[in-house]
Amino acid sequence: MNVSIASVHPLEVDPPTTDGGGGAGGEGGNNEVPTVRMKDLQGMPGTLGGLVLRICQFAFAVVGLCIMATTSDFPSVTAFCYLVAATGLQSLWSLSLAIIDIYALLVMRSLQNSRVVTLFTIGDAITSTLTFAAACASAGITVLIDNDLNSCAQNHCAQFEASAAMAFICWFTAVPSFLLNFWSLASR
Repeated sequence: MNVSIASVHPLEVDPPTTDGGGGAGGEGGNNEVPTVRMKDLQGMPGTLGGLVLRICQFAFAVVGLCIMATTSDFPSVTAFCYLVAATGLQSLWSLSLAIIDIYALLVMRSLQNSRVVTLFTIGDAITSTLTFAAACASAGITVLIDNDLNSCAQNHCAQFEASAAMAFICWFTAVPSFLLNFWSLASR
């Protein structure tokens, strides 16, 4: 019976060579300039900056979802239902990637695999687009209720505005994750 045993190996950094084999001028010194690798940038998957971005995305999405879900009349407007669905999806996506980032940080595992980064990039693009569209639609309906219909007294305009604002802030924290992942793919 062939059964493979899963194992996780910590990320090891190769020590710099000082054997006199590199460089120019024949002096025997190592004159090579070290290059900055993409995995060293904070905000990418598996880094502390990436984890902070995911936790912020999750927090703002959950706050926006809870504010909107606590109003009694949000199901009557399609844009508000869309906001609840989009922030729910964003919170699940951000929470799952935050757990993966925590795992990668604990075992010092690099997440710079091309397939993994592609999956993160596509997921970030979809969820951030949905969150932005839902925030715009909800903000538009809130402006319609407040300014054009002048019926904020009968509705929960402050809660609608706060929920749309949380969705916009969630989107502002999701865009850097997408851009860093996309940039990582482009530089390979």
